[in-house]
Amino acid sequence: MKDLSDYRKSYEKSELIEINLPEDPIALFQKWFHEVDDSSVHEANAMTVSTFGLDGFPKSRVVLLKRFNEDGFVFYTNYESEKGKAIAANPHICLSFFWHSHERQVIIKGLAEKVAPNVSDGYFESRPDGSKLGAMVSNQSEVIASRAVLENRLQKLEAEYKGKDILRPEFWGGYVVKPVSVEFWQGRPNRLHDRIRYQLQEDFNWKIDRLQP
Repeated sequence: MKDLSDYRKSYEKSELIEINLPEDPIALFQKWFHEVDDSSVHEANAMTVSTFGLDGFPKSRVVLLKRFNEDGFVFYTNYESEKGKAIAANPHICLSFFWHSHERQVIIKGLAEKVAPNVSDGYFESRPDGSKLGAMVSNQSEVIASRAVLENRLQKLEAEYKGKDILRPEFWGGYVVKPVSVEFWQGRPNRLHDRIRYQLQEDFNWKIDRLQP
């Protein structure tokens, strides 16, 4: 068994100080995201989505953030997948970003709800035809006998929709995660990392606290 106890790194690239903080976590997230994205990090919008599974276990998986604004953070998936069923049963979920190159993490707790159908329609329309058909082919999270079954389904759909518009299936669409807590983590030397947490209050203002590392 490989011993990982000596894997250590000193985090020294930046700092997170209260005097420089905006009142709104979305503003800080936007600043951080653009700094990471502008540095040519591959898929800066990759995030981990954690849900409470129907089997009682939490589960995390990586998806791509497709939009964010004051309303929340949007991603798309199959509503009938394991993820979709978990959200339907318990919409309390967690999103997390880890940008290793900038020694930063962002952890977002929030409530997920479906975006309006026309919003999902608009995003689906923007996708390549192959991705549209792929969403229709897969009964996401269900057991399948082999990959050949998927490929055969795809070939049939490609023939069926050749030269035709491909409309969004009702079982596929977006979620917006409306944050109630956003924590920003900036790596610092000697493991004394900066942790700043924004918590949404009843008056819809944000309470800002520093957490011990």
